[in-house]
Amino acid sequence: MGGGRGGAGGDDRQTEPLLGKLSESSYSSSEEQIVKRTGTAWTATAHIITAVIGSGVLSLAWSVAQLGWVGGPAAMVVFAGVTLIQSSLLADCYISHDPEHGAVRNRSYVDAVRFYLGEKSQWFCGFFLNFSLFGGGVVYTLTSATSMRAIQKSNCYHREGHDATCSAGGDGYYMLAFGLAQVVLSQVPGFHDMAWLSVLAAAMSFSYSLIGFGLGVAKVIANGVVKGGIGGIALVSATQKAWQVSQALGDIAFAYPFSSVLLEIEVYAQPVFGLVERLMGGAEAGVVEVAMPWPSRRRRRCVNLYRLCFRTAYVAASTALAVWFPYFNQVVGLLGAFTFWPLAIHFPAEMYLAQKKVTPWTTRWLAIRAFSAACLVISAFASVGSAIGVFTNKTS
Repeated sequence: MGGGRGGAGGDDRQTEPLLGKLSESSYSSSEEQIVKRTGTAWTATAHIITAVIGSGVLSLAWSVAQLGWVGGPAAMVVFAGVTLIQSSLLADCYISHDPEHGAVRNRSYVDAVRFYLGEKSQWFCGFFLNFSLFGGGVVYTLTSATSMRAIQKSNCYHREGHDATCSAGGDGYYMLAFGLAQVVLSQVPGFHDMAWLSVLAAAMSFSYSLIGFGLGVAKVIANGVVKGGIGGIALVSATQKAWQVSQALGDIAFAYPFSSVLLEIEVYAQPVFGLVERLMGGAEAGVVEVAMPWPSRRRRRCVNLYRLCFRTAYVAASTALAVWFPYFNQVVGLLGAFTFWPLAIHFPAEMYLAQKKVTPWTTRWLAIRAFSAACLVISAFASVGSAIGVFTNKTS
């Protein structure tokens, strides 16, 4: 994703900064001058792996079971192709050329949308983007709670035997424990200089994907047969089957595109934190000195009250929503379906048309419009089914 621009070749290319210094006429804010850019092709790759192999992969087995052995793999291939196209279009929008300012670095998705499509589109993009990022926090809370409960039950089975009645409690307890941990971790100012975190997260993503694959293979060997069918799981009515298929498509849509973090290359909550704190006046706003209640070399320390209050409230809100709607597959499907078309298709396609100045009603213009319209239909179908799944479970 741009790692090949710097360096003369060989291994040196992988450890050089992704982009060299822009021309002196480049637009840059005072904040951008402060941030030292140390990213390399390796750290960018680690971030992308972490974003793509996220909690969404945990729902893929259920999705394939609903779609069947033909529709499931076909849907995964199609969404992979869509992700490849939209990420390529979006990556081309990182550096823009302005006749007045020269080369302009679009530091975020909304910056790129504002540059190419204007302020009105920026507001719409910001809504969908922050909804997606906040929803991602809810999904990771659900995932963590489910995983912690599964570990507790697994330990019980190994200790008491597989015939034992092992109860690990409800997911709410684990969600609250995860939320408390995130309240502390969310106070880290930023992760610009923590390249090791990207590597660790990528390794963990590969680890639980391989663990899931290994458990699946072990289950097939134990059963002696590959279960499932061409048409997926059979249900009582065609309507119920249609809603399950739509949820499966929403889950797959959530698992693939990473447009929300492609330009920022940060963990999921950090872009939201950065946006709100810039609106509050920057990193220095809201800083006060407080006395330490415990013995310390420094009796008084500086605390950013804005950061402390907003980030704590953000984590509390995402945790509370996860406790209120603890339906992993349905929530993942709704989030993926609702944000898939605007973030992964519409805005990248519109920016491409504006950037390349594609003439309306030409073959290329029609192809892009048809591609966008087809994805909109799929997104709408998946959104309706996923919403029905969420609220049906809530009321039942």
